[in-house]
Amino acid sequence: MKTIAVFCGSGTGNDAVYMEEARNLGKAIAAQGWALVYGGATVGCMGAVADAVMEAGGKVIGVIPKKLSDIEIAHPRLSELHVVDTMHERKAMMAAHADAFVTLPGGVGTLEEYFEVLTWAHIGYHNKPCALLNVNEYYTPMISLIDHMMEQGFVKESTRKLMIVENEPICLLERLKEGWIKANY
Repeated sequence: MKTIAVFCGSGTGNDAVYMEEARNLGKAIAAQGWALVYGGATVGCMGAVADAVMEAGGKVIGVIPKKLSDIEIAHPRLSELHVVDTMHERKAMMAAHADAFVTLPGGVGTLEEYFEVLTWAHIGYHNKPCALLNVNEYYTPMISLIDHMMEQGFVKESTRKLMIVENEPICLLERLKEGWIKANY
């Protein structure tokens, strides 16, 4: 069984489309027969994607630091919930479970998680697909910045090619499958 790590916000955003697409991604993950590993919370987009996977009969693994278990409200109904000491442990455990990484809209913590796994792929620590679900064109300005950085010689084209970007959950999951095939993963 493949396991998809999803990075996303503990908030809902200002447009209902963010929560809707988080739920759609969760349903699509479960429909593939894949598991979810995520930040372990009940709130925001994190809770929405987890609830959708579980409602569709899928397996959900949560990883939450002790410090955030009350703030983000640790999800009580997951298949597995791991409470860890630090954010570093959270990210390491999620990465260890993951066969691919998908990033939904979120804040600076979400960006940090995405860029860390993208950097790891860039330097060869893993060959797992790294994807952005560009809901409501949320990541378009960031993608433009990365393209600018590439034009200015600070980001390699090979790194830019590691960035899977799709606007629809089902298209994104198809691209993950293609990434696994290319990587013989």
